[in-house]
Amino acid sequence: MGGNPLQYFLGFFLLLMCFNAGLGSNFMVGEAKVGCIEREKQSLLHFKQGVIDEFGMLSSWGSIGEDKGDCCQWTGVECDNRTGHVIMLDLSLKILRGKIGPSLAELHQLKHLNLGFNRFQGVLPTQLGNLSNLQSLNIQNLGNMTCENLDWISHLPLLTHLDLTGVNLSKATNWPQIISQMPSLIELYLSFTHLPWTITTISISHVNSSTSLAFLDLSSNDLTPTIYPWLFNFGSHLVYLDLSSNHLNDSIPEAFANMTSLTYLDLSNNDLNGPIPDDFGNMTALAHLYLLWNRLNGEIPKSLSILCGLQRLFLPYNYLTGLLEKDFLACSNSTLEALYLTDNQFIGSLPSFSGFSQLRELFLGFNQLNGTLPESLGQLAQLEKLDIASNSLQGTVSSNHLFGLAKLWYLDLSFNSLIFNISLEQVPQFEAQFIMLASCKLGPHFPNWLQTQKPLQKLDISASGISDVIPSWFWNLTSDLYWLNISNNCISGTLPNIQAISSLGMDMSSNCLEGSIPQSIFNAQWLDLSKNMFSGSISLSCGSSNQSSVGLSHLDLSNNRLSGELPKCWEQWKDLIVLNLANNNFFGKIRNSIGLLHQIQTLHLHNNSLTGEVPSSLRNCTELHLVDLGKNKLSGKIPTWMGEILSGLIVVNLRSNEFNGSIPLSLCQLKRIQMLDLSNNNLFGTIPKCLNNLTALIEKGNLIISYDEAVYNRSWVHSYVDNTMVQWKGKEREYKRTLGLIKGIDFASNQLTGKIPIEVTDLVELVSLNLSRNNLIGPIPTTIGQLKSLDFLDLSQNQLNGGIPHSLSQIVGLSVLDLSNNTLSGKIPSGTQLQSFNATTYEENPGLCGLPLVKKCPEDKSGEVSPTGLSSKKEDNQDDKNNIGFYGSIALGFIIGFWAVCGTLLFKSSWRYAYFRFLTKMKDWLYMTTVVSMNRIRRSLQR
Repeated sequence: MGGNPLQYFLGFFLLLMCFNAGLGSNFMVGEAKVGCIEREKQSLLHFKQGVIDEFGMLSSWGSIGEDKGDCCQWTGVECDNRTGHVIMLDLSLKILRGKIGPSLAELHQLKHLNLGFNRFQGVLPTQLGNLSNLQSLNIQNLGNMTCENLDWISHLPLLTHLDLTGVNLSKATNWPQIISQMPSLIELYLSFTHLPWTITTISISHVNSSTSLAFLDLSSNDLTPTIYPWLFNFGSHLVYLDLSSNHLNDSIPEAFANMTSLTYLDLSNNDLNGPIPDDFGNMTALAHLYLLWNRLNGEIPKSLSILCGLQRLFLPYNYLTGLLEKDFLACSNSTLEALYLTDNQFIGSLPSFSGFSQLRELFLGFNQLNGTLPESLGQLAQLEKLDIASNSLQGTVSSNHLFGLAKLWYLDLSFNSLIFNISLEQVPQFEAQFIMLASCKLGPHFPNWLQTQKPLQKLDISASGISDVIPSWFWNLTSDLYWLNISNNCISGTLPNIQAISSLGMDMSSNCLEGSIPQSIFNAQWLDLSKNMFSGSISLSCGSSNQSSVGLSHLDLSNNRLSGELPKCWEQWKDLIVLNLANNNFFGKIRNSIGLLHQIQTLHLHNNSLTGEVPSSLRNCTELHLVDLGKNKLSGKIPTWMGEILSGLIVVNLRSNEFNGSIPLSLCQLKRIQMLDLSNNNLFGTIPKCLNNLTALIEKGNLIISYDEAVYNRSWVHSYVDNTMVQWKGKEREYKRTLGLIKGIDFASNQLTGKIPIEVTDLVELVSLNLSRNNLIGPIPTTIGQLKSLDFLDLSQNQLNGGIPHSLSQIVGLSVLDLSNNTLSGKIPSGTQLQSFNATTYEENPGLCGLPLVKKCPEDKSGEVSPTGLSSKKEDNQDDKNNIGFYGSIALGFIIGFWAVCGTLLFKSSWRYAYFRFLTKMKDWLYMTTVVSMNRIRRSLQR
């Protein structure tokens, strides 16, 4: 019974060994035996050979021939603890490039493969179909990868999750059949895969759709309605469906309503039209519905009011109409978190939204809503975003409407007729990041409550009726701002030396600000201080050292009282896209360093006192679209390189300077030019015959000069539409959004000689042509009638001779015409167009006659043709021919009509009898009516 201690020890040791064998690798002895399998390790290393790892994400792997130990310890690798087989490879978000090699197919026990969010290229190896144990496959790709077919997926019976987003599947024509045969597939993501746009109907009805598929994302492809039969085979199994950004058109099929398990449906950014199906109310599980960016019309179906689980409803950018009834989403008032109805055609007043206890985002902007802002909005305790911009709301906004919304961080009530009535003492509970109140009545004093909004990122209080000095506390708000707009007010005072952040955009235009512009403000990225009363020099700005990598891209200081020479330090502003210094008092030369502005697209130096020649370095600014140097004192010749190198120019304005020499032939190379103004200079020589090479003046279409200027490191893009001063119908006007409609050539007030080249009449889209006040000779081109789009034509004060071409009367849209002070002769062509102008249009042409001039033509007096009236005689002969044809057609019509009626009566007795019976009845009726009427009148007179 006692036993030997050694026997007890041996027995315990054997028991321990058995126990350890049962637990496998949980003990150190077991762990020492199980590690990375060499064959799988080499497979991983061969995969790495085809990968470009710029950032060393796979440095722990080593390379072939280099022993980096157990591969189960490598980045992204996970092994089975008992067998050592690699069961998961997760290299997502590792910024890898290169190719995916077939060696991964050697990892036979692999269950999860995630290579998503990398930039692989080449062809996806079909050998991945050998991974029969694979349960999830994610190759969501940001590079340029293709896959010839999806047949290999059918060999993965355990696959539940498949994500091929970004892989080109344009050749995988049988993808619907393959997917339908996947027995275990639950999630499928094929977004941005260039799927074939039509689905062949080959035995789709005979395909057994996977009953397991619950999540399906086919967004951002070119799919058409041919996808519907395959899609509706899944019936009520789908929970998540995304078909956004495809080519779905026509109305929304009612069959969607049969997908009663759907909680998420996205059909946005297609071409769907018609009403929202009323049967959508059958999808009682629906929580997220996205139908934005379509052409849907009609009212919001009342059936949506019974979707009690609805959380997010997105219907913006459609043509939906009707009233927003107070109970249009009655059942979801306790679940709805986001409602987006922006940019539709809803009318009526705002519903109260009382009871929507979970509402966080409410967007109703750009509709036709009217009435007042309901105070019940102040009860939406969870509200974070409120946008009712661009409607017709009016009335007063008090603290009860908004100030109790403690979670509000986005507020946009812009472009309504709302009046803010908030006392200086009232403080809102919220601290908003975005406040847009443009065109609301906030003034006349600066809204004091703004000083509590410390995390402010965007503030727009433009055109808000403020006529006050900027308070000192206001500049404390700029530390986090990236967009500030206080334009179109009557704000006065000076600007302090604030430290603008590098991504800040500021619009302070159209105010009464004065004094010098502080140096530090040029550290901003977007700056508009135009239409104020700033004075002094801006050359001091060269002392500012913008240390940020993002420099000033937009600078508008036009319409101020600035003076001095232009800055010398253009290299500091090398990121400028728009530079506008027009209508100031700058003088001196344009510095050669302006050629360092390689990004510039718009250059306005109009109406200053600049001298010297156009700097040759400007030829380096090859991105230029608009150059306006008009109304200065610039001299020298117009550079030939302007046409040879700056091929993107759309507007060139050099008017009212002292340029001399001839018009360079190279300007004919400006294919995109729409406005060319060289007037009021000292140019001589002839008008180039090559002007018919100006393609934009021949072809239809307008090139609007606009830019989307993005603020770096921010999700903000500012759309800027360019403007310029155009001499139009004798007055200088500013054109902006309509600038692209003004296609014109203005060579007036120079010393040009020679004839008007007939090639000018090939510019059939020309709207304005001004060649006045030159020394042009010869006749007006007879083909001038080709310029059907002309609205303005001035050829006055030249030495043109001959007759006025008859084709000129064919330009029906001509509203301004001046042919005065020439030596034109003959009869003014007849036609309402040319006779509608005042006589001053033709004055000082001694040889002209005919209306609207008082002077009659000789042939009008005696029928004789004057020696100078040959063209008029031809026109009269043409009129005689027209008259003969006219009267001849009357006679022919009379003869045909007469015999059609009388001939029938003559030869058809039944018609003849009926006709004369009708005449007899008419005679009797007229006789009786006349007698009765006369008797009534006689009786009334006797009374």
